Amino acid sequence: MSETENLDTHLQELRRGTVVLACLRLLETPGYGYGLLEELGGHGFPTDANTLYPLLRRLEKQGYLTSEWNTDEARPRKFYRTSDAGRRLAGALTDDFRAIATAIDGLDIDL
Repeated sequence: MSETENLDTHLQELRRGTVVLACLRLLETPGYGYGLLEELGGHGFPTDANTLYPLLRRLEKQGYLTSEWNTDEARPRKFYRTSDAGRRLAGALTDDFRAIATAIDGLDIDL
């Protein structure tokens, strides 16, 4: 495996956990899957649909998201929104993420 492929793999692993937090925070305002994909990408969290849709279903099943169908348009869309439990989880994950970032910044390593 080339160095570039290794880097891509490690970056993907690093970002995987942050996508959950990004979704919970972005879905404070209701959104649907495709729009969320674009919003995530625009904020530096490139994600593909095969990752996002199962994640949304899992978070909904766990009670961190709520959803409802909008049938007012020609194509029905399922809109997701962060639940109260999801907001609490997002707060805890944000705090931990910041603590990890601070700990990384504090490592005395010259790269």
